[in-house]
Amino acid sequence: MQDSPLIRAEGLSKIFGRRKVLQDINFELEKGEFLTIIGPNGAGKTTLIKILATLVLPSSGSVSIDGFDLRKDSVSIRERMGLISHNPLLYGDLTAYENLLFYGRMFGIKDLEARISQLLEKVELGHRKFDVVRTFSRGMQQRLSIARVLLHNPSILLLDEPHSGLDPHATDILDDLLENLKREDRTFIMATHNLEKGLEHATSILILSQGRVVFQGEKRDLDIANLREIYTRFVSE
Repeated sequence: MQDSPLIRAEGLSKIFGRRKVLQDINFELEKGEFLTIIGPNGAGKTTLIKILATLVLPSSGSVSIDGFDLRKDSVSIRERMGLISHNPLLYGDLTAYENLLFYGRMFGIKDLEARISQLLEKVELGHRKFDVVRTFSRGMQQRLSIARVLLHNPSILLLDEPHSGLDPHATDILDDLLENLKREDRTFIMATHNLEKGLEHATSILILSQGRVVFQGEKRDLDIANLREIYTRFVSE
């Protein structure tokens, strides 16, 4: 339905053995919004991202993405979605071009050569097109990973700790790239333990602790000082 949110999670829970990793997660996200999920290690952030990416099925509850049910229409959801994580999922002995060529052929992308050149310029790696990826810095690999994810032009981007392991310069480049992508009317969900980066990019904030949502709020109602206070109040590291 046109008036439905782009992403809706209702009563979402995940249990591994006897461990409750996620418990009764509920949120909605409209097209073009940027939801940041903040929480300490072990809060359930990565599991939630994996569920939204259709890599893990929930134990209970439901997720709809662009009108598709996560359990029944995972293929349709994956066509609309890209996942960026701290693991760039690249082949170190292939060049940047060869990595994108491999993934692009998997997606059956038309005009692939032109698409590869366009994306390498977008992530400022055009000059390293034919260099093997194992010679790239951590930041360069992360940028190439973003180019890989953008090959099929997804409307929804999931980011799991994308700043992890980046030096300050690489972080600045990644932040600039994210700001440019936000102008393209894409929808984002980012999981992070970094309050500053989380608030910088967000339109809304969700805090997870021990698998539960302990806070939801809009960026317009927050600054970094009161976000830190809220985080300290609700989260036990």
